[in-house]
Amino acid sequence: MSEEKKEKQVEAKSGAKGDKPKREKPQQQKGGKPEKHAKGEPKAEAEPKEKVKKEKRPVVPRQPSPFEQNYAQKCVPALIEKFGYKNSMQVPKLEKIVINTCLKEALQDLKILETAAEELAQITGQRPLLTRSKKSIANFKLRAGVSIGACLTLRGKNMYEFMNRLVNVALPRVRDFKGVSPKSFDGRGNYTLGLTEQIIFPEINFDKVSKVNGMNITFVTTAKNDDEGRTLLQLMGMPFRST
Repeated sequence: MSEEKKEKQVEAKSGAKGDKPKREKPQQQKGGKPEKHAKGEPKAEAEPKEKVKKEKRPVVPRQPSPFEQNYAQKCVPALIEKFGYKNSMQVPKLEKIVINTCLKEALQDLKILETAAEELAQITGQRPLLTRSKKSIANFKLRAGVSIGACLTLRGKNMYEFMNRLVNVALPRVRDFKGVSPKSFDGRGNYTLGLTEQIIFPEINFDKVSKVNGMNITFVTTAKNDDEGRTLLQLMGMPFRST
């Protein structure tokens, strides 16, 4: 066979297999980047953006409430003078206030407990935690893990505001009020106060109250004994009953 026939046969075979012609690589410029094309062209590399430093917001210190200022200006010097503390850090102070309530009616109707929790939130401005029973008691028809109460802990600004409203607004509204008992200390300077009605707080609307319930309020202090704790609360305005 002549050379021309061999070439024609080779071309016919390559066309039958469907081989695609190879694309030519785009010519590169001097900088090493390929030339731009109308379609399918590689995008130019974006220039790196400069990092913008975020301005830090100034930290605004918490302003003490008037009741807290009264403790620092009047209570602290009086305690140092009476007990002879050598350092102002030894002066007892109010650490936290714990409010707790328990309702036996919550075993029959859970809505009563939810209403009581909402009233605690209105009084304190803080959402309470629902407490559950730890064990079952057959005589009380109580099962373990059932919600029967609510509690919350106040610290800082909320603690002083609640103490101020309790002493100056709520307690004077108690019927035939003659002062609170000075004997409800636990021996370590902590005092517990029991209230039978939540309607003494002005935040509660008496017309919307479905059931009157009470609460236990515990004042936790850093005092070492009852005498220091009693003096601290008395200087902060707690109206103890004269014995």
